[in-house]
Amino acid sequence: MTDMGNSASAQTGPVRSNALDAARIRKRYRAETRFRWYGLAAIGFACAFLVLLLGDILLKGLPAFQANTVALDVTIDEGKVDADAINKGSFNSIVNGAIRAQFPGVQSRSDRRALPKLLSVDAADKVRRSVLANPSLIGTTQKLDLKLSDEADLFLQGISTDEVAIPVSGKLIVEENDGGFRLISSANDFAVVLARIKQRLETRRARLALEAGKLERVRDRLAAEVPVVEAAVKEAGADIADTHPARRRQVKLQSDTESVRLALERLKAQTDKLAESVNNPAGVETLTSALPSYFVRLPEAGVVKITEVGGDYITGQAYMPVKSTGTVAPGSWSLVEFSQPEADRRINDKEVIWLSSLRDAGLVTSAFNFPFFQRGDSREAEIAGVLGGMIGSALTLLVTLMLSLPIGVAAAIYLEEFAPRNRITQLIEVNINNLAAVPSIVFGLLGLAVFLNFFGLPRSSAMVGGMVLALMTLPTIIIASRAALRAVPPSIREGALGVGASHQQAVFHHVLPLAMPGIFTGTIIGMAQALGETAPLLMIGMVAFIVDVPTGFSDAATVLPVQIFLWSDLPEAAFQAKTAGAIMVLLGFLFLMNALAVILRRQFERRW
Repeated sequence: MTDMGNSASAQTGPVRSNALDAARIRKRYRAETRFRWYGLAAIGFACAFLVLLLGDILLKGLPAFQANTVALDVTIDEGKVDADAINKGSFNSIVNGAIRAQFPGVQSRSDRRALPKLLSVDAADKVRRSVLANPSLIGTTQKLDLKLSDEADLFLQGISTDEVAIPVSGKLIVEENDGGFRLISSANDFAVVLARIKQRLETRRARLALEAGKLERVRDRLAAEVPVVEAAVKEAGADIADTHPARRRQVKLQSDTESVRLALERLKAQTDKLAESVNNPAGVETLTSALPSYFVRLPEAGVVKITEVGGDYITGQAYMPVKSTGTVAPGSWSLVEFSQPEADRRINDKEVIWLSSLRDAGLVTSAFNFPFFQRGDSREAEIAGVLGGMIGSALTLLVTLMLSLPIGVAAAIYLEEFAPRNRITQLIEVNINNLAAVPSIVFGLLGLAVFLNFFGLPRSSAMVGGMVLALMTLPTIIIASRAALRAVPPSIREGALGVGASHQQAVFHHVLPLAMPGIFTGTIIGMAQALGETAPLLMIGMVAFIVDVPTGFSDAATVLPVQIFLWSDLPEAAFQAKTAGAIMVLLGFLFLMNALAVILRRQFERRW
């Protein structure tokens, strides 16, 4: 019986062991598969955020690379420009007259003052430059493409507001009405406008109701505190001073309760008024600047802004002259909505209509914004460019390269090939590694204290900026160069020494050339890091507003990261596009430098 038991155990033992091993293998494979999917998910997550970031920058920056100009007949009057003193000519008056001549129906003084605001401040300078280049233009009329203002440019690019055409089908009756116009549609076309306004009012009513609900919760919380505060005051005594904590808390609670009550009453009154208007679908609505703007385009370029709308009629004011009244045939008039309310944009409705008229007349041209790369900074967004930042960055990086590359490579060669292995060199190596992790602003403080305050070098110059960035880049270049020297096989050194070369010859004639790809790669990566630095340059004054493009290392300059920092703090919407555009330029420089590092590595790299 014992032999039979042992035999059965011997037969089942290997089977059970094989089953356990197979289970372990399957478990390991499943773990490896999960780990692979985790890695792919992490890469996908990072790529998604990268695409989101680059896409957001691209969408915001594209308007900076596009500019709109308007073709105007500019009369260069001899009475305003003297051929002997062209620079003293009244070119602003000439440009203003050209844009006003395009709108002869605009007669009010305020509108005639507003028309020139459609043009950039560079328009008059362009006319001046044209006359300086060709004085024979004086006394003639020339067709010139003049740059539009930043807000006008954003509108024409569709950024300030969306322009929506509302389909219409009926004939229109145009009547004069108390200094304005009354328009009646035979097909009830204006009901669409009324429905859109009702929908916008309902959205506002829901938002106000939500805010009222929040205030009611605040009111209930304050009401719950009242018994606690009254108990504290009663415990302290009825004759306590106003400075007593209990009394001060009671006064503050009463003030907060009254403020919440008044705010809640205002919100409820507004909500009830909006609800009454929304619940009356046939009611007439008056359009305010807080609602979208609606316009009726009539034949012969007439435009009426809707101020009041009913189901089948509207009343409004003429923003472009209405030359005739009566019946307008279907298809010869149109209805347009500008969805962004006038109160929420920097360009008003009249300027919108004037620009639309110029665009519809074929006078507006859109082209690549070359001046963005040809000009320095400016307070006017439409003429601000990145040339000053680009030249400043190039000069600063050139100084950085000339200082950090030879010093860093020389230090790496000495420490790796010639320095004795003792405590001093170990201390130096530890400090180099520590300097690579020091915050960049510390180098800016060092440059401020040493280069500016002690040596008195020019503030905000590319020379000082390059010296500061060279200090910051040196540890990176030294570490990368030592790693490249260490990666060269020892057989190269031994072979050179074996044929009679000195240690110095072996290093400079054999080891260093083979280590150059790694040195170039580390240097370019360090320069790319320096290109994106802002904090150390702020400390040495490169945050100053610099209009002129620098021409030398000692001239006042700025760099692209600082330019981006300055523009990002400005409130104009056009500067937001300029900021994103400058970021795209900076990223382009970084991509080129990294691509150069890859090309150099592949060109000179040798595999052992």
